[in-house]
Amino acid sequence: MELNRRNFIKLLVGGAVGIQVTPLPWKFTDDVAIWTQNWPWVPVPPVGAFETVTSVCRLCPGGCGIAVRKVDDRAVKIEGRTDYPVNPGGICPVGMGGLQLLYDEDMRFTRPMKRVGPRGAGQFKDISWEEAIGMLTSRLSKLRSQGRPEALAAVDGFMRGSTMSLLIERFLKAFGSPNYLRIPDAEETYWMANMLMTGREGPLAADIENADFVLSFGCGLLEGWQGAGRIINAWSILRERALKGKARVVQVESRASNTASKADRWIAVKPGTEGALALGISHVLIKEGLYDKTFVNEHSFGFDDWTSPDGKEHVGFKTVVLKEYSPAQVAGITGLKPAQIVSLAIDFAKAKAPVALFGKGKGTLNGSLYETMSVMALNALTGNLNRPGGLLVCDPLPLDGLPDFEQDAVAMTGTEKPRLDGAGTAHFPFSRSLINNFADTIAASAASPVDTLLVFSSNPAFTLPDGGMFKKALKNIPFIVSFSPFRDETSAMADLILPDHTYLEKTDDVVWPAGLQFPLYGLSRPVVEPLYDTRHSGEIVLETARKLGESVGKAFPWEGYEDVLKTRVKGLFRSGSGLVNYDGSKPVWEILKARGPVKPDYKDFDAFWGSLKANGLWYLPRYPVSKGEYLFKTPTGKFEFYSTRIEQAVSLSEKNSSREKVLNTMGVDARGDRVFMPHFEKSLARAGASGFPLQLVPYEMVNLASSWVPNPPFLKKTLFDNELLKDVSFAEINPKTAGEYHLKEGQMISLESPSGKVKVRVTLFEGAMPGMVYLPQGFGHSAYDEFLKGKGSNPNHIIHPSKDPVSGFPVWWNTPVRIIKA
Repeated sequence: MELNRRNFIKLLVGGAVGIQVTPLPWKFTDDVAIWTQNWPWVPVPPVGAFETVTSVCRLCPGGCGIAVRKVDDRAVKIEGRTDYPVNPGGICPVGMGGLQLLYDEDMRFTRPMKRVGPRGAGQFKDISWEEAIGMLTSRLSKLRSQGRPEALAAVDGFMRGSTMSLLIERFLKAFGSPNYLRIPDAEETYWMANMLMTGREGPLAADIENADFVLSFGCGLLEGWQGAGRIINAWSILRERALKGKARVVQVESRASNTASKADRWIAVKPGTEGALALGISHVLIKEGLYDKTFVNEHSFGFDDWTSPDGKEHVGFKTVVLKEYSPAQVAGITGLKPAQIVSLAIDFAKAKAPVALFGKGKGTLNGSLYETMSVMALNALTGNLNRPGGLLVCDPLPLDGLPDFEQDAVAMTGTEKPRLDGAGTAHFPFSRSLINNFADTIAASAASPVDTLLVFSSNPAFTLPDGGMFKKALKNIPFIVSFSPFRDETSAMADLILPDHTYLEKTDDVVWPAGLQFPLYGLSRPVVEPLYDTRHSGEIVLETARKLGESVGKAFPWEGYEDVLKTRVKGLFRSGSGLVNYDGSKPVWEILKARGPVKPDYKDFDAFWGSLKANGLWYLPRYPVSKGEYLFKTPTGKFEFYSTRIEQAVSLSEKNSSREKVLNTMGVDARGDRVFMPHFEKSLARAGASGFPLQLVPYEMVNLASSWVPNPPFLKKTLFDNELLKDVSFAEINPKTAGEYHLKEGQMISLESPSGKVKVRVTLFEGAMPGMVYLPQGFGHSAYDEFLKGKGSNPNHIIHPSKDPVSGFPVWWNTPVRIIKA
């Protein structure tokens, strides 16, 4: 047959038809289905006995109870526990997909390894545990023998107050380094504001389930704030009451998020001006006499003008708010109308159990100190502190601390050296850790002051909003050790991998789940035996300490990590109260108002420990404090609208410098007594800069992990085509702003900031505030497996953070950007 155009087309058509009428394509489809089912991380159960094992999820600070269904030894499904008081049967999408984090070998490290290729290439060689721990101890021993223990630093991503965190911090102290670092999150901001205004250092909790008016300043209640399992259940309770006119939810944020869209009312303010709105509401409450005068007069300090013992006159919170935060003034800051502020304030004041929440997104990143103080002041004005439905100021759980130990001379000398991040100095007097400053210091040094960096349960090269500064710093550090179970971006920069178990393979604790309104201690347990040659990080710390010799090892007298846990929980046992069993018959939030002690449901410590391990909890179904009991621990013994601790810190620094220089160093724009009170700092809401007229605002999604935990690959199927299309993520832009730049739906653009540039597509969104560009957090990985690597852009890589006044935390929500057309 002649091969001409006509015959060539006949051949193609005939071939295509022939294939369709043969079983070939169907056989191919069947083979593909079988092949995908044989992926090792796809939970296809074998034939065998069914079993359900309960535990506690530790993927976020929410501490939800989980039930894992197994067939023989293989876990096949994760559900929320109905017999756990935190999350009555609820669980978030990431929690449901946790089995992929367990079984995906492409995502995990399966054994200890050492780097053999260029740093950052992710090229590693398998080694034994003996060799791995030998490499670490040899490196650390050399630092101590050289008298340089401060050249060790550690980044701790475990939950605040957890036993692992205490163990890591203890290790650095025994070794002799002051450079213990944490990832900045909302809990650190809450702690600081709570300490300054109430003097308490326990958790802040919100009794959302018993509130009748929830005013949320940026909290992503439906995006996974604090703990999605609990909060989504609380949302359903509030919505049921709302249908009866008995509850309302108002969301304050610039973007029409899921929370804002489903709230009773959405208040769209300019990003960074939430604190100004809180002060505007306070203005209306004070002016109209709608505040709790009994609480303010008897239990607060600094509300009215006052005179100090030295005869100096001071203006009070009331005077400042009435003078500077009228509805008209606040409207000019926030972009709202004065009438909106007035009506919101009156509705909030008339509620019987109102609560104002503060935070941004899921709470995985920090907030602003003065903004948080402004919202706390609003709660105080209503008098709804330590009352049902209000904000609860709590003491820590009655856990035992780890025993004191005596440092040797090397350790004492090392810990007396200044911290590399400046935390706790006159510049940032109340901060305990400032990892962004640490990265700036390392990156700017010709020779790194850190020789060895230990990284636990975190991925700062991806999650820190720093424009890639931490990754730049990693390039300067001679030796990096990752304890991550996952092949993340930070681990790719490491020299030594000592992989931890995943949360489904080990025992560890959750100390008071974030925001929970009653005391609870959670304890996870293995639901499967460790799949690979990994080890619990706690055991590695203990073994390393012992191998460093008596000087360090004496601070770690425990045989194993479980012994450390038992040491701490003896305090719970000795408290003589609390329960270690919960049947789920009645929600705890319904019985919190009960009076009287809670009789323990255990007789001795062995019974207590056995039930704690089996059920995963100790809890006290009572409010942390009695109604009307405040017990503030500030220097004045009262709730402080005027923070005497900030005043003391500034006064102490004034001995070496002028007040003007001190405040400039702390980054505070305000002057006079306003420095010591909740107020609005203009630097928090900068909108645009020279050559960068737009403002970048990152946002979070409930079905996209944005913390150090990788996103389960199956969740990619829950993303819409205007969130991720192939390998490109989208920027939400208001149609009005898009029109000014002649942009169309789906158009490819580059977003550029002073720190970098990313490529995205445009999606037009009426719920986006004009002049803003919104990017989702959680995309843009350069590590893990094929389902996460190279998918979308990470906004953290172009964030150009300033520093939050006083706290020094990164301000990540107001980066100036510009659009460059592709």
